[in-house]
Amino acid sequence: MLGLKLLTDPRWANIAESNLEEILTDHAWCEQKAAANALYLISNNSEHIEFIQKMAEIAIEEMEHFNMVVEIIKQRGYSLGRERKDDYVSELMKFARKNGSRNTSFIDRLLFAAMIEARSCERFRVLYQNIQDKELAKFYYDLMVSEATHYTTFLNFARKYATDVDVDKRWAEWLDFEGQLIQSYGKSGAVHG
Repeated sequence: MLGLKLLTDPRWANIAESNLEEILTDHAWCEQKAAANALYLISNNSEHIEFIQKMAEIAIEEMEHFNMVVEIIKQRGYSLGRERKDDYVSELMKFARKNGSRNTSFIDRLLFAAMIEARSCERFRVLYQNIQDKELAKFYYDLMVSEATHYTTFLNFARKYATDVDVDKRWAEWLDFEGQLIQSYGKSGAVHG
């Protein structure tokens, strides 16, 4: 369904589970950044009322996820560390088109968001299927479902609002790029690491 070119090795879950404090901290900040991205999209595309309402819902949901992760961190006696730089997301951002028409940039920002949600969904699937901690496995199953919904939302809006972009062609380019990029990741206890 996601179309990802390379799936995460299930052994990545062992890396993540070996340092739950690190993966939970990284995950919390990923949720905060996802909310910030939705707010960015609202502020730059306010002419699309249906879109901004949906982005507001996503921003709220992402912050609810942030709070849920922070609560798990607190319950387990961990501390929320500082925000982490996400090299994977930074590399994806470099691939996004920033020149061309306003519509081209808008559509690529939506595809950028869809790509992150797709990979997050896939990683949460790996966690829920492979970690021993049953409470966290259930948590990651629920988040996997949510991320899949966000992925399709961003992709569908890209198709709806594209005026000068062949979205399916551009999405295929994103999938190819990400398939090459992700080969360098999957070795650290970070959501995209």
